[in-house]
Amino acid sequence: MELLKKTAVEIRQMLLKKEVSAQDLVDAAYKRIDTIEEKIGAYNCLTKEYALETAKKVDEKIAKGENLPPLAGIPLALKDNINLKGYKTTASSKILENFVSPYDATVSLKLKENLIPVIGKTNLDEFAMGSSNENSAFKKVHNPYNLNKVPGGSSGGSAASVAALESYLALGSDTGGSIRLPASFCGITGFKPTYGRVSRYGLIAFASSLDQIGPFGRCVEDVANLYFAIAGNDKKDSTSLNMKIENPLGTLKNPVKGLKIGVIKELLTDDVDEDVKNAIISAVKIYEKSGCTIKEISLPLLKHSIGIYYIVATAEASSNLARFDGVKYGYRTKNPSNLMEMYTKTRQEGFGDEVKRRIMLGTYALSSGYYDAYYKKAQQMRRLVKEDFDRAFKEVDLLVSPTCPNTAFELGSRNDDPIKMYLTDVGTICANLIGSPAISIPCGFDKSGMPIGAHLLADCFNDNLLLQAAYNYEAQTEFNKYFAKL
Repeated sequence: MELLKKTAVEIRQMLLKKEVSAQDLVDAAYKRIDTIEEKIGAYNCLTKEYALETAKKVDEKIAKGENLPPLAGIPLALKDNINLKGYKTTASSKILENFVSPYDATVSLKLKENLIPVIGKTNLDEFAMGSSNENSAFKKVHNPYNLNKVPGGSSGGSAASVAALESYLALGSDTGGSIRLPASFCGITGFKPTYGRVSRYGLIAFASSLDQIGPFGRCVEDVANLYFAIAGNDKKDSTSLNMKIENPLGTLKNPVKGLKIGVIKELLTDDVDEDVKNAIISAVKIYEKSGCTIKEISLPLLKHSIGIYYIVATAEASSNLARFDGVKYGYRTKNPSNLMEMYTKTRQEGFGDEVKRRIMLGTYALSSGYYDAYYKKAQQMRRLVKEDFDRAFKEVDLLVSPTCPNTAFELGSRNDDPIKMYLTDVGTICANLIGSPAISIPCGFDKSGMPIGAHLLADCFNDNLLLQAAYNYEAQTEFNKYFAKL
């Protein structure tokens, strides 16, 4: 148990000193999973053979005195919408319940190159559509801090696995806050890189212009290490950036004195829970003491971001999910009487309610007669929101706000109100619309003991500056050192 409380950075030193073996780490993770996984529901499947094989390679290299990548041997959980060759990739949907991936996603290949043991595929909202991780076709994920509350979505399984000490690291995907929101609700760090920094090849698409793979960890340095391990140009992904990735560890611990930080006025209103607001104000004061200049920033068009997002995202989802038709792979309805019935019943039986809702919304927005009124208008507004942020970044280096206006809510409490559920992402969606890097870091707890996350956002390509600022805050606080009492 104590071994699992350590960061990947600490474990790395123990491995090199031969105080622990990679197999010990994998065994400890599986022992923990055996003990508490039934309460959490973080994993859809375990990949023991793969994890133990990777650990064995790491131990052999250590015995020979060979150099190892920074995260070699550190157990990691992989979101179940990222392909891992030879293992199920279900996107937590009935329509892909028995699909075994015939190839590796680019990030999965990078994990293999870095000798990082994948210990399992984590639960998610079906096709990454949700903010609470209650939309999985298989089971709900529970928040390790309070099993009656949600872990956040859609990457709730990945976040919960790290917070519950079932893994040291995890990868998730972020379309509108799906890494940062679970990180906030579960009291860990979650990072969405600049769009295009990490290849999307092998990620089951939800909304292609918004999706981005990113890391979870218990400290910023772990997250920075994992980001650097998976980032880089990929010819298999046409949206991948052909830019050199500088190692964030080179500047991570530099002082932040002189940075200009903007507090987003529209995201720190009376609609924000008092405990959350106070935690963000306290976080801003820490930056001020570090020599940063603090300024209030107004983003007038931010109020339109939810509307823009749910038109763009659903439109792209309706197109991307058209491939799940019962013909090529995945679930197929039994004994259809004709081709049209096979299409209809396969999708009717294979998709959950939230996925159907978003497909219908997206199809409507793209339909003849409504395309200009909805989808085209949303894309035009998306450009105006980007220009709003461009003006802000001429005044400041970083923007800060709550990751979410509230802490984790009760399971089932928002299922009958989709609009209220969608508004959970009001603070995170903007980063996906403009493609910028953003991170959620633990910054406190509410009166009931639930974690609070601070959301930092930088201009595109300033990923390393963002990680540096997050590290500086973490180094002056203790919030990342708390653990859920399970």
